[in-house]
Amino acid sequence: MAEFFQYVVAASLVIAGIFGIVGSFGLIKLNDPMSRLHAPTKATTLGVGGVLIASMVHALMVEHHLSVHELLITIFLFLTAPITANFIAKAHIHRHCTAEDLPDPAPDARWAGLTEEEADTPDAQ
Repeated sequence: MAEFFQYVVAASLVIAGIFGIVGSFGLIKLNDPMSRLHAPTKATTLGVGGVLIASMVHALMVEHHLSVHELLITIFLFLTAPITANFIAKAHIHRHCTAEDLPDPAPDARWAGLTEEEADTPDAQ
């Protein structure tokens, strides 16, 4: 049974490493700050979360004790990373950028930081 959990820990570490590499690569290769923000907040958060989950499984199944520290770090990480990314994105939008400076939104979507007058201009749609 312990061998099964070693495979679970190994698989979790490999998957976490892949997410970490993809997130780091995206941070380097993506063009604008809004795109660069997406890579580390999503992929790297899953990478660090995978390492912490692997550590918890190892501590519980191999060392026979529950590691509360990793559980608290994982919960804190998964709660704070999206909120921090949202604040950084809002700061980017509100830093005196015009509608032409912002990347194109998805169809039928408007940037939340634009005023109604800016959002109604043909350039912002």
